[in-house]
Amino acid sequence: MRVQEEARFSLSTTMSTPLQTRQSPDHQSFKVLGVRVDATQIPGVIEELENWIDRRERCHYVAVTGMHGVMEAFHDPGFRAILNLADLIVPDGMPLIWLGRLNGYKLARRVYGPEFMLAFCEATESRGYRHFFYGGKPGVAEKLASAWKARFPRLEVAGIYVPPFRPLTWEEDDAVVQQIERAAPDVLWVGLSTPKQERWMNAHLHRLSVPVLVGVGAAFDIHTGELRQAPRWMREHGLEWLFRLCLEPRRLWRRYIVYGSQFLFWVALEQLGFRKLD
Repeated sequence: MRVQEEARFSLSTTMSTPLQTRQSPDHQSFKVLGVRVDATQIPGVIEELENWIDRRERCHYVAVTGMHGVMEAFHDPGFRAILNLADLIVPDGMPLIWLGRLNGYKLARRVYGPEFMLAFCEATESRGYRHFFYGGKPGVAEKLASAWKARFPRLEVAGIYVPPFRPLTWEEDDAVVQQIERAAPDVLWVGLSTPKQERWMNAHLHRLSVPVLVGVGAAFDIHTGELRQAPRWMREHGLEWLFRLCLEPRRLWRRYIVYGSQFLFWVALEQLGFRKLD
């Protein structure tokens, strides 16, 4: 996503219902700088989402989180609360996989957002789930919907919505909620980048009857060819950040150089027992 998208898409977090009304799920997990990370892999996440869709008890949200999300939460306790109240916080980043292994969990690979989105659609196409795409640059969600229908003929695209390059008014947001409710999707994919997508999901959790909301960041751009993807060997060895930094140094230098250095420093202190965040 481009620079202007960093200023886009957000509604005030005061729209969210009180955070204390949500309860943390009972999953095997470990903590990284105060952020709960669920020790799970793609097949387990797919199974969990299918269970939620089958039961349709309430709306759930999934945070696909890496180093960037952890550091945003480290600097913003309010965002840390939003992140920790997700029904699943999956490790989208090799540093979290390595830390999970240090905590005794056999995590083979990360739950990479674009890969998870593709794997979920491949595994559940026969079930005819209805999908809604929220976010992306103008034209990208439409392109993704067309590509997905061609790739997965039995998959249903329930709708799309591309927010403008400014915060929505209350009236506009209510209209979007009504549009989503009329579309009645089983899964709503949110492509707004962190921390906007997690804030959006938390703010709309009690206003939607969609069983599953999933924040997948740049997955829309990657699956439509709008954003180049790092080679597989870089993605599997914790070097995707270097590939993306080389592509967009002016936009991403702070995320990867500043936040990355801070992450290494504070995690080292945490692992050595000098500092712990609850």
